[in-house]
Amino acid sequence: MFLTYLTRELRRRTKQAMFIAAGLAVGIGLVITVLAASSGVAASQGAVLKSLYGVGTDITVTKTPTASAGAGPGFRFRTGGSTQSGTKVSRNLLVGGGLGTLKSSSVTTVSHQKDVSAAVGALVLNDLKLSGTFAGSGGTAGGGAPGGLSGGASGSLSASTFTVTGIDPASDSLGPLSSGKIISGHAIASAEAHQNVAVVDSDYAKSRNLTTGSTVSVAGQSFTVVGIVQAGQGVTDSDVYIPLARAQTLAGLTNEVNTIYVSATSSADISAVGKEISRALPSATVTTSSDLASQVNGSLSSASTLANNLGKWLAVAVLAAAFGMASILTVGAVSRRVREFGTLKALGWTSRRIIRQVIGESVVIGIIGGAAGVAIGYGAAAIVQAVAPPLTATAGTGAPQGAAGRFAHAPAAAAHTISVHLTAPVELSTVALAVALAIAGGLLAGSFGGWRAARLRPAAAMARVE
Repeated sequence: MFLTYLTRELRRRTKQAMFIAAGLAVGIGLVITVLAASSGVAASQGAVLKSLYGVGTDITVTKTPTASAGAGPGFRFRTGGSTQSGTKVSRNLLVGGGLGTLKSSSVTTVSHQKDVSAAVGALVLNDLKLSGTFAGSGGTAGGGAPGGLSGGASGSLSASTFTVTGIDPASDSLGPLSSGKIISGHAIASAEAHQNVAVVDSDYAKSRNLTTGSTVSVAGQSFTVVGIVQAGQGVTDSDVYIPLARAQTLAGLTNEVNTIYVSATSSADISAVGKEISRALPSATVTTSSDLASQVNGSLSSASTLANNLGKWLAVAVLAAAFGMASILTVGAVSRRVREFGTLKALGWTSRRIIRQVIGESVVIGIIGGAAGVAIGYGAAAIVQAVAPPLTATAGTGAPQGAAGRFAHAPAAAAHTISVHLTAPVELSTVALAVALAIAGGLLAGSFGGWRAARLRPAAAMARVE
């Protein structure tokens, strides 16, 4: 009886039912679209952070540089007491003026913290080559500071630099190389930890015509290229990667690192792990993935703000309007059916039965609206994904790089600009939410209508004429 009466009433009021369902469908479709776009923005931001941080890296630990911290050896050009006019000079060394250094034992300290699944140290440096000719002097060139001149020296001097990172071959699944893909050769193996071997970035290799088997000069020593790496999302963390032990030796930083990459056991533990590391290493700077996310700017950041703030509030407003319209139309329909409900009451229908009937009709309309809303949401999400322009993001790597001195200078925090394509995936949880909203809308509208119908008295209802 319930289903028969429900079907008949919906057929009698098809246009009204479809109008209410369409209103709910638009509201639910917009919610699905906004949630899908928000999820796509979050995924894009995750891809950016993965490229900047490295796969599985949740936290980086660095240290603010102090005077001459991490500088390694300085430039000193000596020619037996004085520098003659026309003297040619050349010096090549590794410097790390952009970061302070931490003892290698700090990596062990970090790895022993609760909820830390892995930690690995690296040495981020710059290979700085100074060459040229002195016009004349009265003494020694280079007072010990990297790139400095003293003693009245002058002349034509030039400097060239590229970035070098010393990595631990035993932990290549975490750290600066983990977000890249080896496209030629192989990664540095554990057996090569003390050998002059290198992996070079694909862009750097192309600019220098390097291939596997070629040699590259680092701090004046020849390193054999054993692999070419393509950085994730077009990000170049470093030009050349060499074994950590060799980088420490060449930079004069034995048993020291300047970046520690950390992976937490769970994403929920990242904040707690960051605080634990700060307590264990009070002089260190701890940067979590959320800290890095807050530094991301560009169109990706704007899209994130729009999706998280304006988009969601707009979706809520439209959904509330759709629910309100459905409720008003349902109550209006009940008002036009007073004679019908009065007759049913006169025939013995209870108020509860009438309420159940009205709610049942509204829920069916809500489900129809929900199904249409899911279709609208899928279509709108596909359109957003197809027509949305690429998003750009600019962020610091969290590992400042620089060569101190007057010959070369890198920014305090190396910035990378990345282009990512916006996706708008519709997840099952979003579809489930849409169905729940549709049923909730039907219940809300039906509850108002049923309450209005239950208040009717048979005699008063029968006295009214439609």
